Amino acid sequence: MAVKKRPKSKPRATPGWMLTMGDMNNLLLCFFIVLMGEETIVKGYEFLYVLSSFKGNVGIMAGGKSISKGNMMELGHNIAALPSTERQQYMSRILKRAVEAFKPEIESKYVRVREDERGLVITLSGDVFFDPGSARLRGEVRPIIGKLGKIIRNVDNFVRIEGHTDNTPITPARAREAYRTNWELSSARAINVLHYLTDEAEVSPKQLSAVAFGEYRPIDDNDTPQGRAYNRRVDIVILKERFIQPSADKRIPRPLPDEEWR
Repeated sequence: MAVKKRPKSKPRATPGWMLTMGDMNNLLLCFFIVLMGEETIVKGYEFLYVLSSFKGNVGIMAGGKSISKGNMMELGHNIAALPSTERQQYMSRILKRAVEAFKPEIESKYVRVREDERGLVITLSGDVFFDPGSARLRGEVRPIIGKLGKIIRNVDNFVRIEGHTDNTPITPARAREAYRTNWELSSARAINVLHYLTDEAEVSPKQLSAVAFGEYRPIDDNDTPQGRAYNRRVDIVILKERFIQPSADKRIPRPLPDEEWR
């Protein structure tokens, strides 16, 4: 008895959705390869800004930035346009450079380096950098401020110099330069560090600001000698959310931080 041959079945066509899915996977793969590049994270933030503009302009996704003339010309102006992960990696690299540069001073407890919600904080010990009751920088520690200047010159961030004291009142016996209160002493120390950075370390004055907190921002217990020593300090804060950007008004030659500009 002859065996009947089954008719050959026609090959099934590839569903249309599989082609779309394949294209999307290829695009995602290319996107993540680009993100892996070191230079893309630091110097190519314009590219990331352009990519982010597609959110809200394709399909049903809501929100996002348009690629209109204003935003494309602005390009974010700064790394604040990057996602938080990239900004954190950027700050981590600055932290690593600072720790390497100040390794001898950190071991000697002249300098402390940490990161907090403001950004990277480089703390100068008040007892090492200044005589008691004085705001004059000691000559032997000025090269340390020079190291600090090299770090600041290589970043675009605004830098805030913060002067602090312990809660010991200023007395004639303690004050070498006749400061009325700890406000004046902390202010003078911050400003003198600023002047050294601009005059000797060639840091742009547009990048710097100085503030005084007196005794009112302690980081340790003022009831112990060790705690008071920690509180006598000058903090150099490399602000992670603020970056130098040109003024939109051509009549104003200086850049301004966002909180002053708006």
